[in-house]
Amino acid sequence: MIQVVSDFPRKVTVIDPAFIPLADGTRLAARIWLPADAGQDPVPAILEYLPYRREDGTAARDALTHPYFAGHGYACVRVDMRGSGDSEGVLLGEYLQQEQDDALEIIDWITAQPWCAGTVGMIGISWGGFNGLQIAARRPPALKAIVSICSTDDRYADDIHFMGGCLLTDKAAWNAAMFSINTTPPDPAVLGDRWRDVWLERLRGSGLWLEDWLAHQRRDEFYQHGSVCEDFAAIEAAVYAVGGWADGYSNAVFRLLDGLQAPCKGLVGPWGHKYPHFAEPGPAIGFLQECLRWWDHWLKGEDTGIMDEPRLRCWIQDPVPPRTYYAERPGRWVAEDAWPSPRIEPTTLHLNRDGLSPQAGVAGPLAIDSPLTVGMMAGAWCSYGLQPDQPGDQRAEAGGSLVFDSAPLAEDLEILGAPVLELELACDRPQAMVAACLAEVLADGAATRVSYGLLNLSHRDSHERPEPLQPGETYRVRLQLNDAGHRFAAGHRIRIALSTVYWPIAWPSPEKAMLTITSASSRLHMPRRPPRNEDTELAPFAAAQSAPPLAATAERESEYRWRVEHDMKNGYVTTRQWFDEGRIRYDEHDGWTVESTHDETFTIHPDDPSSASLDITWTERFERGDWRVSSRTRTRMTSTPTHFIVDATLEAREGDEIVHEQRWQREFARDHV
Repeated sequence: MIQVVSDFPRKVTVIDPAFIPLADGTRLAARIWLPADAGQDPVPAILEYLPYRREDGTAARDALTHPYFAGHGYACVRVDMRGSGDSEGVLLGEYLQQEQDDALEIIDWITAQPWCAGTVGMIGISWGGFNGLQIAARRPPALKAIVSICSTDDRYADDIHFMGGCLLTDKAAWNAAMFSINTTPPDPAVLGDRWRDVWLERLRGSGLWLEDWLAHQRRDEFYQHGSVCEDFAAIEAAVYAVGGWADGYSNAVFRLLDGLQAPCKGLVGPWGHKYPHFAEPGPAIGFLQECLRWWDHWLKGEDTGIMDEPRLRCWIQDPVPPRTYYAERPGRWVAEDAWPSPRIEPTTLHLNRDGLSPQAGVAGPLAIDSPLTVGMMAGAWCSYGLQPDQPGDQRAEAGGSLVFDSAPLAEDLEILGAPVLELELACDRPQAMVAACLAEVLADGAATRVSYGLLNLSHRDSHERPEPLQPGETYRVRLQLNDAGHRFAAGHRIRIALSTVYWPIAWPSPEKAMLTITSASSRLHMPRRPPRNEDTELAPFAAAQSAPPLAATAERESEYRWRVEHDMKNGYVTTRQWFDEGRIRYDEHDGWTVESTHDETFTIHPDDPSSASLDITWTERFERGDWRVSSRTRTRMTSTPTHFIVDATLEAREGDEIVHEQRWQREFARDHV
């Protein structure tokens, strides 16, 4: 339970809106929380820089976080990115050069304010975690430290677009989200009569980002831009990298610890894609207090002891029955002084015909051609801790997979890091993928997923220069699964399940393909973590705290549904997710009222890759009194063996009048995907 704190060491005042002028004449809207006496006693600043609308989109989250920091002696500046919220201009894409250039001007503006002591930090989750790293790589002198939560250093290999060179359906779903957000209006109470011109410029100019994303299907300069792994040395600011095992972005924490030359700490909990002081699965922690220790050290020069502690802290998850939702995951905190840790060594298990074993059996061929419905129990690629959005019982996938189980474990086995598969295989098609799921099989046979990984086999050697397979030829490939921290219990079994599809996480290959795995010579390497006595001596995190919640009224409660339907007559399987964000009235914004819903449908026939389709509709509504604005966007995507096909529409209304409508119909040649 989060503890609400309202009595801070320094009284907090709020400036909203504040407008930050840029060199090209564009004005960016911001909300600023700062100590009331900061004009006489200047303080360091903390910047959060997002396209998600400070007035409503992130308002509830901002209210929990930024006043807390301000009350402890920081100026918190939450900026609407160019073309979003109440900011002018047009947002043309994610992580663009323009976004970084604007940020450098924002930081200069902040440091020139009389309430700023001259040092700046950045904090953010997801997009805000990405651009914190990217802006740090631009080296603005005032930026001394960042907290990057649920982010990535590699926009191609480990982002919402691709996984192992396989195209994620979240690419289209994420486009649908931003497609909708980019249609939303500024507040007339903030911009006055200019609001309509700003809105229409947005509607006409933002475009369909999926066009750019599908035009680039390999790791080219489009994805290299903004991928800080291209030059870790460019980052000189201190980095606190934070992730959660249920989230889609925990792998970057380990790469940043390994690659950065700047001071770096890592923290991985059981959480989904949310801030750790209110994330699920829990336990939540006193994340704001942890951040204060970080900011006090790097922005105020105080000795908080945070840099004397281990570089990495992780939550090792205990065995649990498979569930699509957990309020909490049992486990314990552990720590490593360095990463990669010299203490962690691989334990190798061979994929034998009769299961996983430390000893290799007799090599032989094992074939798999999965129905295209394998993956239905995968949950969300990026879990928000919603009910339900996590992996279900993996027994439901076993019949369409090649399954290797170990003998019951004689003792507990704890892992921390990335499991790796070495597979010897052949294929009957030039294009194919392999999915691998690592699970713990409980005594009753239930199987809980621990990690998974995907590999587009034409990307087996390179994401930059993919090459088709030669049917019938044998290859040796490496498949790295997502990092995991987990304890396999004595008496339970370890399972690896291999399949040729993972829908609806990833788009299927152009044709159904049969893989032939060579048993015994294919191996699983598990990052075994030996016991460490020091874990019991770790200082516990403080209890979760926050500032008081936002003053808002829910006129309709939110609702989330996830259903899978199998048409027994025609064979099609449909997954539908329905999100209703509710109807929220923001009391402090004079009755500003917002509604948002999105309906996501994924359909496939188990025998036909060309049957794969997604259909996503978003609606947005904004009201105050008699003033009403709404928008509706729809994104549909299908494929043939040679092309991806996109059909998208946008309709925006002022009252009942359509003020802008547009349609996109595009085809994109498949490039080894």
